[in-house]
Amino acid sequence: MPVMHFHVRWPDQSTTRCYSPSLVIKDFLVVGQSYPLDDFVQRSRDALEIASERVRAKYGFACSAAMGQLAEIEALAQRQQKLANGSQELQVQVTAFD
Repeated sequence: MPVMHFHVRWPDQSTTRCYSPSLVIKDFLVVGQSYPLDDFVQRSRDALEIASERVRAKYGFACSAAMGQLAEIEALAQRQQKLANGSQELQVQVTAFD
């Protein structure tokens, strides 16, 4: 399966290189697009769950790396919400695929 990475810029301007075991992430995220934080997390969740299931269909087991990436995204999103303290609409920008 083709592995890919997607790069995101969080509301605090920090960046993360995220892993996907499948190109399906391109069906959910667009480079250059900004998403409200909750929408970004949901899109990532949907894509990474599909990607993990594709691994399961091919190899007989789910992709633990995809689920680990989702857990990291969820933790980082919680951190962003705490930092903002509800003071603004938080946006996450997808900056690149590789």
